[in-house]
Amino acid sequence: MWSRRLVLGVLVLPLALLVFGDGPAFRAPGAELATGPRPPRGLPQPAMVSRRDWHADEKLVREGPHYTGAARAVFIHHTGNPNDYDCADAPELIRAVQRDHIRQDGWDDIGYNFLVDRCGTIYEGRAGGVGRSVLGAHTKGFNADTVGIAAIGNFGPGAEVPKPMMDALVRLAAWKLRPGADPLGSVDLVSTNDESRFDEGQVAHLHVISGHRDSFETRCPGDALYALLPELRERAAKLRATVPGHSAAARLRPSF
Repeated sequence: MWSRRLVLGVLVLPLALLVFGDGPAFRAPGAELATGPRPPRGLPQPAMVSRRDWHADEKLVREGPHYTGAARAVFIHHTGNPNDYDCADAPELIRAVQRDHIRQDGWDDIGYNFLVDRCGTIYEGRAGGVGRSVLGAHTKGFNADTVGIAAIGNFGPGAEVPKPMMDALVRLAAWKLRPGADPLGSVDLVSTNDESRFDEGQVAHLHVISGHRDSFETRCPGDALYALLPELRERAAKLRATVPGHSAAARLRPSF
């Protein structure tokens, strides 16, 4: 026969577990939790180097992450670095980008959600979780519901875009776009900043996979990489078509 004290203890324990269990993950004041769906089931997350492993300077970060909807579009960038860097030095280059974005541009953290080096290594960019929809600072007026991917290098006229880099861009874009998004299609996004190519509040009709120059007065991501965006879209669509439930979306064509 259990004692009355033991019975009370057994009854109270589950309540204590409910009250004192782990609380919600940290989010900055005013931040929105990601409500959009995760990347398509069956399309694996590409291997990537974490912020910890490229030694991001977390002391420089001014504010915790904010979240937005799942990626309706991808914006491709380049960083402007010389192309002859050793891939072992890529983490140092990324730390320099982080410092510039915070100290010179006044942003909370590095602006890009992801970066890719010439050897095809993918790096986590802005903090907040690679599997979540982190609000970046990569494309003025169009940071919500999008993801910014930066190719480390300068891909102006005549520059060679390394195949491993291109392969990584394809895998990353295909994985990060929300379910149902068509890499070959178009998307309507509303500008939030007059300094973009579109007035605040104006609807911009863009490729689902666009270059930075499509929405802002810039040469980014360089003529050479920009010229490869049709190939990137085609390959990303084919990759997503291998996932059950996505082949129909992959057959759609843009209405430009």
